[in-house]
Amino acid sequence: MGIRQYKPVTPGRRQGTVSDFADITDRKKKPEKSLLQAKPKKGGRNNQGIVCTRFRGGGHKQMYRVIDFKRIKDDMPATVTAIEYDPNRSARIALIQYGDGTKAYILAPGGLKAGDVIQSGKEYIEPRVGNCMPLKVIPLGMSIHNLEMQPGHGGQIGRSAGTGVTLTAREGKWAQVTLPSGEVRRISAECRATIGMIGNAEHMNISLGKAGRNRWKGRKPHNRGTSMNPVSHPMGGGEGRSAGGRHPCSPTGVLAKGGKTRSKRKPSNSSIVRRRKPGPHYAEK
Repeated sequence: MGIRQYKPVTPGRRQGTVSDFADITDRKKKPEKSLLQAKPKKGGRNNQGIVCTRFRGGGHKQMYRVIDFKRIKDDMPATVTAIEYDPNRSARIALIQYGDGTKAYILAPGGLKAGDVIQSGKEYIEPRVGNCMPLKVIPLGMSIHNLEMQPGHGGQIGRSAGTGVTLTAREGKWAQVTLPSGEVRRISAECRATIGMIGNAEHMNISLGKAGRNRWKGRKPHNRGTSMNPVSHPMGGGEGRSAGGRHPCSPTGVLAKGGKTRSKRKPSNSSIVRRRKPGPHYAEK
């Protein structure tokens, strides 16, 4: 997979880049109809119509692809039919077909291509890219993705493009993994994971180039608090431009910088062996 740079015929094209979609099997192939669901737009609103997430709305119509995060169809080889684009996530998805004719979508790891045969199982199977098995039988030091946090709940960790989790240790019924952020976490050895790292690693280097591409994604312009009226934001008002007059905060007055947002009583806090370092550039390789 690579990044394509257009000729700068317009200001938006000059700065923007797109994926070359070289890893997709057939760009004209339509998604599997039996694995599609309607995806209604929410516009950042809850079931009462109240805005819970600001600056969301519009965007292109999308159909949701039903992804098999659990991989519980054990001991039955499946053939990868195609690698497809998914508008709902940064990763590519792979359409697989089991021996009994059942079709499913899974997250496509890097290196997986059409024609490959993958498998999932409760016991040890060959640790090839795309195979799924519990942590208790995965060799130490391997890169994995689509990792469960609790047995049977389906993959929740390591699902975005280019990410991978490293299995570092195992003792008794617990395994220790290092997440992309650098956090070290203890997880049950019965939890399943898939071998390999998620593909489409160049996704993070794509430049949108113009505001319109953000609108296609359903993201509306983000207004500064200082540009609002006093009734709309604590930092609003004033004659002309102002610095806000206080520390940055949300419309409800919650401080935006320096405060910890994770609950101190969250049950999974006991599973964190070592917390990630602050800042965006401290993830350990």
